[in-house]
Amino acid sequence: MTQILRAGLTASSAVAASSANLGPGFDSLGLALGLYDEIFVETTESGLKIDVEGQGAGQVPLDESHLVVRAIHRGLAAAGLQVGGLKVTCRNVIPHSRGLGSSAAAVVGGLAVVNGLAVQVGSPELSRDELVQLSSEFEGHPDNAAAAVLGGAVVSWTVSGATGERSDGGKACPARYGAAQLDLHPNIRLFPAIPENRSSTAETRAVLPTQVPHTDARFNLSRAAMLVVALTQRPDLLLEATEDRLHQSQRAPSMPASAEYLATLRRLNIPAVLSGAGPAVIALTNGTDLPAQALEFGAAKGFAVTEMSVGHGVRWSPGIAGHAASG
Repeated sequence: MTQILRAGLTASSAVAASSANLGPGFDSLGLALGLYDEIFVETTESGLKIDVEGQGAGQVPLDESHLVVRAIHRGLAAAGLQVGGLKVTCRNVIPHSRGLGSSAAAVVGGLAVVNGLAVQVGSPELSRDELVQLSSEFEGHPDNAAAAVLGGAVVSWTVSGATGERSDGGKACPARYGAAQLDLHPNIRLFPAIPENRSSTAETRAVLPTQVPHTDARFNLSRAAMLVVALTQRPDLLLEATEDRLHQSQRAPSMPASAEYLATLRRLNIPAVLSGAGPAVIALTNGTDLPAQALEFGAAKGFAVTEMSVGHGVRWSPGIAGHAASG
């Protein structure tokens, strides 16, 4: 039975940026970054009003097709709730189309803000497992979504035999997804390098081959396994563990500045990878600063390079909080 929420309820959520793949962990490894979008909602009698501040203002749609609004409605349906109308405010600081998980943040934040409404009417909250599942259905892969939900470093996967396809030609069911948080080694420091130019994830996926040599697949499997060890126990292995043969070199022609900066960092023995589909690059160090040479080269190529903390999992709160702190 669906419960209709009265007008005047408010809730908020805060959700982190994320970096997916981390080199060899294509569509499976992710890391939350300490950069947070905030979402504020108020239930109304009818209609929809959307305000967007910061990143995406004047560029994203202000109707039912807005990704946050779509996620809110999906979360409401999953929680057995319904609203007459909504007022939604998005305060965005995560750069769009840079490989920093802005779309995953929009989806996760929209789903999570429903929990801030649900608790006010005695309705059960969506669990973090449910948030991973629902947000991954939007994204089509769970790496960014899982990092945004759980925080820290994560391993995520599509459950075997649950790909969303049916062999009998019938209507496909959503794939099922899972994720687990890793105990990130405290020495690891993160240095995202964010350019002004953008890229489309769909376009950068389109350049990837449908088949790869067995030797390259085997190589990436070994590096992805090593990367889990490097992230949790042996950060001294990060340089070798972040090697990749499946996607970064294939994407390089579409983002030459990123490819050049990535190659320069690695020549300086700095573990660095494309962040998601790029064009942002992220360096992970074993407790050390980036050398001046790396910072200067990045600035010359148009990258804003800063140290960033590891992000926490999505948080939500009933009412309008300055930064959603519960959940």
